[in-house]
Amino acid sequence: MPPRILVVDDNPTNLKLACTVLEREGYEVERAEDAEQAMVVVKRTVLDLILMDIELPGMDGLTLTRKLKSDERTKHIPVVALTAFAMKGDDQKALQAGCVGYISKPIDTRKLIAQVEQFLKADPFREGERI
Repeated sequence: MPPRILVVDDNPTNLKLACTVLEREGYEVERAEDAEQAMVVVKRTVLDLILMDIELPGMDGLTLTRKLKSDERTKHIPVVALTAFAMKGDDQKALQAGCVGYISKPIDTRKLIAQVEQFLKADPFREGERI
């Protein structure tokens, strides 16, 4: 069974692009446009990875990541931050919230699959295993 990935992004173009690239590589992809939709997907689906936009309407992506990491049922799911706000310190904020890594937007479709594969192979519970 191929890995199942949840892509959370409020921008329809970014969401479609990421999902299309992942689906073409054979991944099973779930979609959510905000934190509330993401929580519904997380509760009903076994996930291998979450690609999480930081700037979401309502609850932001880092707040949602903290919630997921504080829940015994979801803390094992690796979360990768996606953001167009590649400012100094944003990567550290993402890691402190519980993300295993960081991908800047716009997404480089030529690199996305390799990045996702690295995150899927990483052990989310081993300290220092940040990509």
